[in-house]
Amino acid sequence: MLRLITVVCLLLAVPVLGILGSWLALDAQALAILQHQLQTVLPEYAWASLVLSVCVAIGVALIGGATAAAVSLFDFPGRRFFEWGLLLPMAMPAYVAAYAYTDALQYSGALQTWLRALTGAQGALWPDVRSLPGAVGLFVLCLYPYVYLLTRTALSERGVALMEAARMLGAGTARRVREVALPLARPALAAGIALALMETLADYGVGAYFGLTTLTTGVYKAWLVMNDKTAAAQLASVLLLAVGALLWLERRAQAKLRFASSRSGALHAAEARPLPLHGGAALAAVLLCALPILLGFVVPVLVLLQLLWQEALHAELGLPLARFVQWSLSSLKLSGLAALLAVLLALVLAYLARVRGSGSALLGVSTRIVSLGYAVPGAVIAIGILLPLGWLQERWPQLGLTSLMTGTIAGLMYAYLVRFSGVALQSLEAGYARISPTVDETARMLGASRTRMFLELHAPLLARSAWAAALLVFVDVMKELPATLVLRPFNSDTLAVVAYQLARDERLGEAALPSLAIVLVGLIPVIMLSRAMRRS
Repeated sequence: MLRLITVVCLLLAVPVLGILGSWLALDAQALAILQHQLQTVLPEYAWASLVLSVCVAIGVALIGGATAAAVSLFDFPGRRFFEWGLLLPMAMPAYVAAYAYTDALQYSGALQTWLRALTGAQGALWPDVRSLPGAVGLFVLCLYPYVYLLTRTALSERGVALMEAARMLGAGTARRVREVALPLARPALAAGIALALMETLADYGVGAYFGLTTLTTGVYKAWLVMNDKTAAAQLASVLLLAVGALLWLERRAQAKLRFASSRSGALHAAEARPLPLHGGAALAAVLLCALPILLGFVVPVLVLLQLLWQEALHAELGLPLARFVQWSLSSLKLSGLAALLAVLLALVLAYLARVRGSGSALLGVSTRIVSLGYAVPGAVIAIGILLPLGWLQERWPQLGLTSLMTGTIAGLMYAYLVRFSGVALQSLEAGYARISPTVDETARMLGASRTRMFLELHAPLLARSAWAAALLVFVDVMKELPATLVLRPFNSDTLAVVAYQLARDERLGEAALPSLAIVLVGLIPVIMLSRAMRRS
């Protein structure tokens, strides 16, 4: 059993190994392609990705950190709502927000048309939203909840109590925030920024729709437009190295965060109270927390609803409800199957880690491989699957591996498992952490076998964690675009793919319906998180 699971985990590592292994075949032709890219497109791709990442990092740190400090350390009107309301932009994929803001802010949009008629101005009233600064704004509005969630957790555990102690020692509010709250939040800020940047680098929808020249869009251009697999592999490896550095930063920050949290005084934190704000300070806190929700969730949803209403009124054939049902069923089928397979694999891995402990180095490596998959961008996974398949097909064409893995549900499920099994594994490991080891010891003393112990003890206790893992994987697969765009079977378009294709063709009214469906599904983990926050 252990060897079989290890083989499965190693297979999940093939896409990353395929990208890195492409450098082993660095012949004169590949070296010439690399030199050509260094002289032409690679500096532009790297610079655009670097500028995008730096600006997004600054933006999510400022908005996520400031809102987390506001709701954790201070008391003001609406604070209870903002505690969970600030998570709402997590339900809005950046590429969906891009479609909404493009329609709302473009030259021919209703807002600019109305303002020109009102003021008599000529020409565009502001720069085109489909630009690098526009992409920065969208990513900041959609990804700041990563920083907010981690920073709020860190500050809630110790920040209020230590701020109160600093106040009793005579420190002013500004000094308390600067010398107490900020050092406490620094590991959480770093971890949240790293997560936000991994999502930024993995994105393809916004970059392609806005025409940006980033590493991710460069990978797809090299593969699909230039038909150059060597150039695509080289660009994907650069992207993989950048994501690997961010993953190392996130793990290091999380380790510091766990250390800080483990020493927290829960009793003192519960007894301490946030500092009340009044007058102008309270109004500033309300505006600080309301604007990200308004711009990151409310405005895009209202624009999409308005587009949907216009499409229903003025389209010749009305809303494409029959096709929408087909797209939804395809998305539900793929998401449900991927969630089931990911949870089953995660259950086996988590159970083996539980019963074998830390004694199996092979199991530890296998678990590590699965948990790292979520950090790998979908573009890298897609290219990493196709490269080894092409190599195997050239040498053993009789195997027919390309017909098995490309344009099939099997290939898509493989990509989803590589990408999202780590999400399920983290949830189930957290569930096992809440089950005391004495439960297993008692069952063994009573003569229960491992199978009976899992079925009658672990399974009921892990039911909520398994459902949470399945929901998270389900939602992630529903929103996934890059790998699905390349590997999907024919006539199996998902909601994300259809929304992207319609928006790319400037059919934003038709793209509104699948986009709203994606947002609706994305609300599921937000509701789960808000309920967990209220219980805590």
